Amino acid sequence: MTTPARRDAEAKIVGRRAPLFAGIGALFIALLLGIVIAAREGGLPFELDEEWAEDIVEIRGPVGDWLAYGMNALGGGVIGVFIVPIGAALLLVLVKRPWAALYFVTASAASAGVVQLLKELFGRARPEYIIVATDTGSFPSGHVANAATIAVVVGVIAPRVWVWVLGAAYTVLMALSRTYLGAHWVTDTIGGALVGAAVALLLWAAFAYPLERERLAWGERRRLASSSEPPPPAVATSESAPPAADT
Repeated sequence: MTTPARRDAEAKIVGRRAPLFAGIGALFIALLLGIVIAAREGGLPFELDEEWAEDIVEIRGPVGDWLAYGMNALGGGVIGVFIVPIGAALLLVLVKRPWAALYFVTASAASAGVVQLLKELFGRARPEYIIVATDTGSFPSGHVANAATIAVVVGVIAPRVWVWVLGAAYTVLMALSRTYLGAHWVTDTIGGALVGAAVALLLWAAFAYPLERERLAWGERRRLASSSEPPPPAVATSESAPPAADT
């Protein structure tokens, strides 16, 4: 049986420096990439952007269209901006993980806000062969930033290797779908992934202690629920102990 005091001690051990420095580094690289793009005349695409665009347009077809449009709906609009984060937060609250719910919603909102700020700042034009309705500003990709944020957040909330692998795969698939639809240059998707991951990492550093304490407590409750081990006896304190009888 893990006592609350021991869980608190274990939660405090969780390092904040790694996600903090990783988040700062990712955001710095994204900003540097945006500055380099903006410095090019009219935000002209790189050779990598043009070659990737030519190659991916050639593989367009009914199946690819169906998958790409599905990813477009999932990663943006009402579904990506409201339904997914709010639905996830409600689910986390139901399983008694309110700190995780707050982390999910905060990271999603912050990621979207940073993306819009950078879109206005850099003002890169989108590819001409776009086949989906979008807003203005190509760098960074909001859909990919949202996917990367969710990938990191879910990986933090449920730290399993397979969760991180699925999150990475989801982010890559979102990036492929954005270039397939002509909504972004490939460097836009790289910038989006960096921004989304950076926001989630920085907020992870801020929420590290309560998130880990909550995760440990939740795991202990699940373990007790699946076993026959009785709950620990209540420990009397000076405030809760009954008064001594008069002699």
